[in-house]
Amino acid sequence: MLQLVYISSVKRSADLTNILAVSRLNNRRDGISGLLYSDGVRFLQALEGPALAVETAYARIKQDPRHNALVILSRREVDTREFGDWAMAERRVGEEGDRFCARVDQLLANTAPNVRATFDSFIKLRRAA
Repeated sequence: MLQLVYISSVKRSADLTNILAVSRLNNRRDGISGLLYSDGVRFLQALEGPALAVETAYARIKQDPRHNALVILSRREVDTREFGDWAMAERRVGEEGDRFCARVDQLLANTAPNVRATFDSFIKLRRAA
């Protein structure tokens, strides 16, 4: 099984609600799990599942004009799904920062230390901004 973590910039005109809805459908169909975090400016996403499905999903994302400046942060084989079932986190309007970070901590509970550190530092950095 392949796990791929990437970051990208979001075009201002992107409909994040639609992106989340379509991603959930595509990933469920393709057997991909992971975590998508968006702060409205950037996406930080981990995809995991069958290697071909993950590579195909990433290729589709690279072609999506709503994403700019995609950078792969890690690509590694995993024996089991670290994220379990597909989960997407997004900060809800009015959601208090500590509560949001606690939700994401639960989603990251079984991930490798470097993957967890990537999400933790990004989320906490964005929270401070």
